[in-house]
Amino acid sequence: MGISQSIRTAVIGAGPRGTSVLERLLANWGAAAPGSTLHIDVIDPYPAGPGHVWQTGQSRLYLMNTQSFYPSVIPEDTDLARPLAGHTFDRWRELQRRQPHPDLTAEERAELSALGPADFPSRALYGRYLRSTVQELLTRLPSGATVDFHRTRATSVRHAAASAAGDENRVSFDVALASGGVLTVDSVVLALGHLESRLNPEQRELQAAAAELGLLYLPPAAPADVDWSRVPAAKPVLVRGMGLNFFDVMGQLTEGRGGQFLPGGDGRMTYLPSGREPLMIAGSRRGTPYRAKATLAGYYPGAVTLRYCTEGALAKFAAAGIRPAFDHDFWPLLHRDALWAYYSTLARSQPGAILTDPDDFLAVLAEALRPHAHSAAKWEDQVDSVLEVHVRPAHRLDLLGLAAPLAGRSFAARAELDNAVVDYLLDDARRSALAEDDPVKMTIGALHHGRAVLKTAVADGGITDESWVAGLRGWFESFVEGLASGPPAQRAEQLAALARAGVVRFVGPDPKFGVDRRAGSFTAVSPWVGPGTGDGGGDVVTAAAMIEALAPANKVAVNVSALLEQLMAEGLVRPRLMMTVEGTPVPTSGLDVVPHPYRPLGANGSVTDGLYVLGLQLSAVQWGTAIAAEAQQKTGPVYRSGQRTLRDADEIARAILGS
Repeated sequence: MGISQSIRTAVIGAGPRGTSVLERLLANWGAAAPGSTLHIDVIDPYPAGPGHVWQTGQSRLYLMNTQSFYPSVIPEDTDLARPLAGHTFDRWRELQRRQPHPDLTAEERAELSALGPADFPSRALYGRYLRSTVQELLTRLPSGATVDFHRTRATSVRHAAASAAGDENRVSFDVALASGGVLTVDSVVLALGHLESRLNPEQRELQAAAAELGLLYLPPAAPADVDWSRVPAAKPVLVRGMGLNFFDVMGQLTEGRGGQFLPGGDGRMTYLPSGREPLMIAGSRRGTPYRAKATLAGYYPGAVTLRYCTEGALAKFAAAGIRPAFDHDFWPLLHRDALWAYYSTLARSQPGAILTDPDDFLAVLAEALRPHAHSAAKWEDQVDSVLEVHVRPAHRLDLLGLAAPLAGRSFAARAELDNAVVDYLLDDARRSALAEDDPVKMTIGALHHGRAVLKTAVADGGITDESWVAGLRGWFESFVEGLASGPPAQRAEQLAALARAGVVRFVGPDPKFGVDRRAGSFTAVSPWVGPGTGDGGGDVVTAAAMIEALAPANKVAVNVSALLEQLMAEGLVRPRLMMTVEGTPVPTSGLDVVPHPYRPLGANGSVTDGLYVLGLQLSAVQWGTAIAAEAQQKTGPVYRSGQRTLRDADEIARAILGS
C-alpha cells in the first residue's frame, strides 16, 4: 500500500490546454493511495473548457479551421489512463445528434443536425464540447480529488515562504488573484493560451493618428472580442491581412449584416447585399488570401504518401549525432515529396500533360529525386532536365510561386487587379473540388503531411538555432501556412462572389498602409497597381476606417499579461534567445524551457521547479503550437505530433502527482 499524500496544484488557463491538464490530473490520480487528497484550482476569467477563444456565445459565423473529425482534448494513446476514452469532438457530435443534451440551445441543436464529420463546426459549438468535457470530468471525480474554479485572473506567482508552506524542503507558490486573495499551492501550470499583445510601433502610430483625426482603427484582436457595429455601412474600410482572420472579418461585415450567399444560374455563387455592408478594400503581402483547403474525406490526402521527408528519415540525423539545419537537411527532402506529389498526380489525372509514357516519366523522375543519386550536379538540375524532356511547359510546377500567384505582374487599373484575384479564387475553389485529382492540391497535401513530420523533428532543439530563425520561422512558416492552413473552399467562393458584387476590392501585393493627415484618412497603396506601377508609384485608396485582420502577436516579450510580466520581472521565467547566422542573439516568441515535462528557466538559467508550461508559450521549442490536438483518424497516417499537447499534459500531470 502506498503512502498517502496531499497535493494542491493550480492550473492557470481554463481553455483547451488547461482542460487537458485537468483531465490528465484526474485520470492519473485514480491510482493514488487511500487517504490521499488532490485539490486543483483552475484560474481563468472565462468559463472552464471554452476559455477565451471558444466561448459558446460567439457568432456561429466563426468557423473552426479543422473538420469535425479532427479535434480532441482527450488522449487516445492506449498506454495512457483514459477514463473518458473516445470523448473526441466527432463522437460527442454524433452522440448529441442521437441524444441531445437538455442544456443544448436551439442554435446548437440546429447546427448539430446539419453537421457531418467532414464539415467545419463553429467555434461556439466546439466550445460547447469543451464545456461538456469539463462537466463530464466533474461527474467522475476520483476519490480524494476536488476542483475549484476561480473566474478571475492570476496576477502573480511567487515562491511561498517556508513557514507558509509548512515544510522547509517543500516547494510551494503563492498565486495572487485579481479578485483578491492568495492561493498557496505545491505547483503551478501555465496554460495561458492566446494573450493580448502590445502594438508594434507602426500600429501605435496608426492608433494615435486615428484618435487625433477622428478615424476608426481596430487593432489586432480575437474576432469575437471586436464590436463590429462600429464599422460604418456603405463606406470604405481598409482591411490589412488576408489570412484566416480576414475571413472572420468578411463574414461579420456581410452575412453578419443580413447579406446572403446564393447559388447562381451559371453554377457560381452570388451575393445578395443587405445594403449595410461597408466597402472592404483588402490587402496583404501576397495580394491574395490563403489558398483554400481541398475537399477531402480525411485530414491528410490519402493519395499522398511521403517518400523522403518521413519520420524515420529525419530521425536518422539525431541518431547519427547530427544537429540538422532546416534549409540544408530537411527542406530538400520535403521539396522532393512536393514535386513527386505534383507530377505523380499530374501523370495520373492529366496524362496529356506528359510528353512521353507517364510510367516511364515517373520512373525517371523517381531516380532524379533519389537522395544521394547525384554527386556533382544539384539534384534540382537533374529534375529540371527530366521535366524538359517529359512534361509540357505549361504544366511544370513553380512551387514557391504557388504562394505568390500575383508575383511579377502589374495592373494598370484596380478593376484589372480585382478581376485577377477573382480568377485566382475561382481557380483555387475548382482545384479544391477536384481534391485528390488536382496536382496543385496534392502538392500542398504533401507539404501538409510534411509539416506534421517536421513538428516532431524540429522540437526541443531538433534543428540549429540559425535555421529555426532564418529557415523554419523565417520563410517556410509563412509559405506553408499560406498554402496548407487556408479556409474551407466555400470561403474562396464567397470572397469571389463579394468581389463580383462590389462589396470587396483589393489593394494589391506588397501594400503600404499609412495616414494622410491633410485629408484626414487612412491610405493604402500597392506599387504594382495603377499609374507608375513598379517604380514606387501606384493607385492610392483611402478610408476613414482600418481593420487589422490579424491575431495578436504570440510573443511572450510583448504579451499584455500582468502574470507573465511579473514572472519575467522577478526572474522566474525568461524568453528564449536564439543565435542568428551572424552570431547575434535574438529573442524568440516563447519561453525558455527544458523538457520533459516543460519547466521554465529563470533569469539565472536555473530550472524553476514546480512551475510548468503548456501550449502557445512553448513556441520557441515546439513549432505549430496553436492547432488543436488531433483525434486518431480511422484511415490515414498517425503522426506523433498530432497528440503532442495531450502527451505534454500527461507528463505534467505525472510530475505533479509524483507518478
